[in-house]
Amino acid sequence: MPADVPDTHAGGLRKVARVVLLDPADRILLLHGHEPDDPADDWWFTPGGGVEGAETREQAALRELAEETGITEVELGPVLWRRRCSFPFAGRRWDQDEWYYLARTRQTVTTAQGLTELERRSVSGARWWTCRELERAHETVYPTRLAGLLRTLLDEGPPAGPVTLGTEIV
Repeated sequence: MPADVPDTHAGGLRKVARVVLLDPADRILLLHGHEPDDPADDWWFTPGGGVEGAETREQAALRELAEETGITEVELGPVLWRRRCSFPFAGRRWDQDEWYYLARTRQTVTTAQGLTELERRSVSGARWWTCRELERAHETVYPTRLAGLLRTLLDEGPPAGPVTLGTEIV
């Protein structure tokens, strides 16, 4: 989820850390987002956001997860996937370099505790999804191949190194 920070990263790319958070039943946590002024323009996405200051991507992943979900009892694993994406949101274009970290938790109750003003206007909740539910979903989910990526992760385990996903331009 974009935070209320200017896009000041080299090359115009915003450095982002996202979390593929799995519970003991291998359900994935997704947040429900929408355009701030148009709740009908909605989608589901993994928790995460922009790297701030001198923090590492790992630190950003854990901070964003805590802010957006209240979940702090996590075991952060390896980077699963990397992708570049570009999309319109809240009146501007966001160009991002996203790293997706695997994480596991037993804590399944979510409470958004540190949302930015923009996030308060554009995030409407969270839901745990099974892989089967994701595969059957008609809602928009980002990254767009998440159901297949999750199926591969659950069937084969984490990749030996981060997999580069195709660039998504919306």
